[in-house]
Amino acid sequence: MLGLKRLGLLTAMVVVGIAPAASAQAAVQPSTQDTQYLQAVHQVNLFEIASGEQAQEKGQNQQVKDLGKQFVTDHTALDESVRNVAKQLNVELPNEPTADQQAVLDELNGLSGAEFDKAWVTAELAGHVQAIQATQTEISQGSEQSVVQLAQDALPVLQTHYDALVALAQTLGIPVPQTSASGTPSPGATTEAPAPGETTTEAPAPEGTVTESPAQPETTETPAPAQS
Repeated sequence: MLGLKRLGLLTAMVVVGIAPAASAQAAVQPSTQDTQYLQAVHQVNLFEIASGEQAQEKGQNQQVKDLGKQFVTDHTALDESVRNVAKQLNVELPNEPTADQQAVLDELNGLSGAEFDKAWVTAELAGHVQAIQATQTEISQGSEQSVVQLAQDALPVLQTHYDALVALAQTLGIPVPQTSASGTPSPGATTEAPAPGETTTEAPAPEGTVTESPAQPETTETPAPAQS
């Protein structure tokens, strides 16, 4: 009888010991930064997969077609990781790109030939600048290790895409956005190349960066010595 009582007490202790641990685990929620990054990068992937397919179908330049195919492959793989992490953290992901991203896709869908190529590269440059900066923010400010690791894995992929886009833009004679993916001015960059359907393509300059040439200090002429 005593043995049964001891067994019952042990069982109760085990149940009590497990319950708080399970509750603590369930209570752990990703931060707003982590959640928003997962949702945003998922929408980036949806956009990139769709625009990559457009490039393969509508692009005139073979490099545009090839780059579009690479984007579909890379962003499909990246999104699989995003979905897995989001599932583990119970983060609900959007089902479609943002309204602005969809507007870009709709505008690109109405173009063809060389006009499509230039608009596509322009939009991709702007999109990858924003995606890289969001990823860098997650790496520096994220708190959930699985999301931060996801961002660290995504960054070199996004940077490779951006570098390829810059090279292609130069080949096609397309102005590159003034702000590079790292947030620093690009050598010989221009202020043009707005992305179709977007209000701005340039990211703000990093704090402490001088964006305008400082005014030249006024000079006063030294009076000539009096003639004797």
